[in-house]
Amino acid sequence: MARFGMVIDTAKCVGCADCVVACETENNVPEGYARDWIKQVATGKFPNTQLEIRSERCNHCSDAPCVTACPTGASHFHDVGGIVLVDHNECIGCKACIASCPYDARFVHPEGYVDKCTFCVHRVEEGLDPACVSVCPTHCMHFGDLDDPNSEVSKLLNSRKHHSLLPEAGTKPNIFYLI
Repeated sequence: MARFGMVIDTAKCVGCADCVVACETENNVPEGYARDWIKQVATGKFPNTQLEIRSERCNHCSDAPCVTACPTGASHFHDVGGIVLVDHNECIGCKACIASCPYDARFVHPEGYVDKCTFCVHRVEEGLDPACVSVCPTHCMHFGDLDDPNSEVSKLLNSRKHHSLLPEAGTKPNIFYLI
């Protein structure tokens, strides 16, 4: 079975936010809310500093605390590639999943249910990349099956230094950032 994930090359990301706009447009995200966002992280001390620019979203964790915290089963793993989804019809808006997510990747939609990145599962099921990946002008975003050693994402992870966010949380995130 596939395990979908994303690899983002932080050496190529310029923080243009085309991915954010594509997501908002593709998924009809209400104004003032976001399923993905751009983050800039500075490390080091002057004059030896580094700036990492990255596109962040739900990490579609293999050990997702949001899924186990959900009392109704609204947060669940999709049959397609282990993508973490929320069934809006089952969600009661209790925010247990929001509290359990160490990535702050969820929000309460104005209609009362919790919403988040879906890796554009409706596109993935048609063999397309998520909207964010398809519009990236620097081609820094890559999507595919992390368990397929011949996939582009696997090859990138095997050939470059990378990191995930908050590995100490034990969630086994499926988004990786190339250094």
